[in-house]
Formats: sequence, C-alpha cells, structure tokens
Amino acid sequence: MLSKKIAAMLLACCSLLLMAQVASAQPAQGSPTSEVGLKPVQVFDVAAGKVVKTIPNDASYQALAASWIGSITGLAPQLTNDESCSYVYRVPLEKAVTIKANDVSVVSNDLFLFYCKDKPPLLLVFDEKRRPFLFLFKADIKPFIQKVGIPAS
Repeated sequence: MLSKKIAAMLLACCSLLLMAQVASAQPAQGSPTSEVGLKPVQVFDVAAGKVVKTIPNDASYQALAASWIGSITGLAPQLTNDESCSYVYRVPLEKAVTIKANDVSVVSNDLFLFYCKDKPPLLLVFDEKRRPFLFLFKADIKPFIQKVGIPAS
C-alpha cells in the first residue's frame, strides 16, 4: 500500500499532466523566451497542493533535462514517508526520449523532478500506459533550481 505522501506526490504529477493537456488544447501565447511548441515548465508545491509557478520552456531547460537523463544510475527505491520533498517540477521535453536502467526501458516526453531537502533528487517518468517509474541520477540540479527560482536560495 502506498503511503499518503507517495500518493500525494503521484497525484501532484498527474495533476500537472492534466493541466498540461488542458493548456496544450488552448492556443499558445507567444513568448520571446519560449521555444515554439514546447509546453511550459511547472512548479508544484506539495504543501500547498497546487502549481505555484509556470515558466516558458526553452533550450536551456531542455539541456538541463538531457543532462539528468544522461546521468541516470538506476531505478530508485520506494520513497519514504517524510516532509522533505517540498517541490515537484514538470519539464516537458521537446521530443520523447527512451530511458533505460537495469532491465527497464521507458519512453516518455515529460520529466518530473522531485526536490527533497537533504536527499538526492529523483526523476519520475510515466510510460505510455501511465505507469510511474522513479530513477536516481547524478547530475547537479542547482543550475535548474536557480533558473526556476523556487525554492529561493
């Protein structure tokens, strides 16, 4: 049985997916810093239970996401029930990628970065059947956090 914290985080990610689908059904607003056709990066505050920031997606976010994918070390163990995971960031990708770790291969076009204070970050991806997969990775997320601005440094 999933703990309440894990269930809340998965619900948060599913909410981000749903909001992204709704947003993509509406005409895109032009932005000088966003790439054409890219869905925005979103920040979900777990404690508040809502998206607190939406940011135009661009090539630098795509490069950061690629570095995370390139540094995946394997599947993550199940999350523990604690209060340290305060934010989930959704980074839509320009094109779907195949993520391989251990005996698992997942194709996804969205990454969900879990920011947990004093713990290694985790990547959550959903496969085509919406099954969740958590991955450990080695890339530094500080440049991403600074670019997003949440949490404030």
